[in-house]
Amino acid sequence: MSRAISLRSVSKRYERANRAVDRFSLDIEPGEFVVLLGPSGCGKSTVLRMIAGLEDITEGELLLDGEYANHIPPRERAMAMVFQNFALYPTMTNRENIGFPLRLENPRADSGPQIEATARMLGIEDVLDRYPSQLSGGERQRVAMGRAISRRPSVFLMDEPLSNLDAKLRNHLRAEIAQLTAELGVTTVYVTHDQAEAMSLGDRVAVMRGGILQQVSTPRATYALPANVFVAAFIGTPRINLLQAVVYAPLDGRMSIDLGKQRLPLPEPLSTDHQLLRIQQGRQIIVGLRSEATRIAPPSQARPGEVALTGIVEHMEYQGHEALVHFNTGSQPAVVADLESPRPQGPVRRRRTRSGPSVLTRLKKRAVAHVSGPVVALDDPEPRPGTMTAERPSVAASDLVVRTGPDVRLRTGAQVPLLVDLAHLYVFDHHGRRICPAPTDLPGLDA
Repeated sequence: MSRAISLRSVSKRYERANRAVDRFSLDIEPGEFVVLLGPSGCGKSTVLRMIAGLEDITEGELLLDGEYANHIPPRERAMAMVFQNFALYPTMTNRENIGFPLRLENPRADSGPQIEATARMLGIEDVLDRYPSQLSGGERQRVAMGRAISRRPSVFLMDEPLSNLDAKLRNHLRAEIAQLTAELGVTTVYVTHDQAEAMSLGDRVAVMRGGILQQVSTPRATYALPANVFVAAFIGTPRINLLQAVVYAPLDGRMSIDLGKQRLPLPEPLSTDHQLLRIQQGRQIIVGLRSEATRIAPPSQARPGEVALTGIVEHMEYQGHEALVHFNTGSQPAVVADLESPRPQGPVRRRRTRSGPSVLTRLKKRAVAHVSGPVVALDDPEPRPGTMTAERPSVAASDLVVRTGPDVRLRTGAQVPLLVDLAHLYVFDHHGRRICPAPTDLPGLDA
């Protein structure tokens, strides 16, 4: 039987530390597969442990099937957890490891048939009488999953179960997990920092950063309509192209987006999304272009909604089934420091009274700027000196990555015509919030 899980403004604070999880709210339907995705240290494992009862909830409520469950002991929650490091008992055989929770629940019952059925489901019948040390990493993870499945829990909690495995085995087990959870119909909460796992496994993906929930949506919607620049940069391979820009909207001329040395003229009549960009006139913005939004072709082959751009080839990456071409378009890349987006504003207590950033912070910014250009100050109401300014600093060598077919042959240093599909253009304000395509909760201009 599956369970519904609801987290209502849940926070976790450790002693003498900031909140590891801050006002996290999420509703999970019975049988749903939800992935918590984010970089290391973002609080996703803490959320999982609070659901399991392994961490106390500092603030907020956990509801299981609509009932308040903050103080229910872990053993009474009917949940099973699969850990990153397998967590198998080395002195027990694999059969004993799988049957251990069954023996705890009912010491006198014969758990043999249930263990055998679980092993057949996972394809590990022939290693039941071995010890964990005699198995490969993939086999040990199957045993760990078997121990969780054998209990027939109402919820699976998986904490990066594939991160210690090699890439080929990870892909194989990922498909097995998807098939297994679909067959069992059990509510599953899966934690990972790997976007490929999240996009291929989850019914919905919950993206986290710094303890804050950024966006919850289907994998397709997360990719196509990122809520902010952090989500856009975290989802997608290769990473989305982020460029500093300024909206140019003269009263008597064509509206365009100034990328520095080139401009993207917006097609007329303006779409609703592009009309909303008028209020950004003269402001610093961030333009996002995924690698498939640009193609190599002359202006004469432009389709409706495509505009011309020119790039100089810096280098190519041959991927077998495709190639990634790195161009220099004369634009300034917008670097998201630590892939961060704005945190909710509130009073912050600082122990250090000395003004200005710390030495480590200054060194970190200098290193990032040396490699990728200046860091965009997404959290500031106005750009700080040395970040996004009207006077553009020196341009990085490569600012645009374009996905092409594997047979394309381009010479390094060649000037190549490009076409940008404005239907796949993202625009973010200097806080990192998406303003184009416009959020669905904004009223239409004709309303």
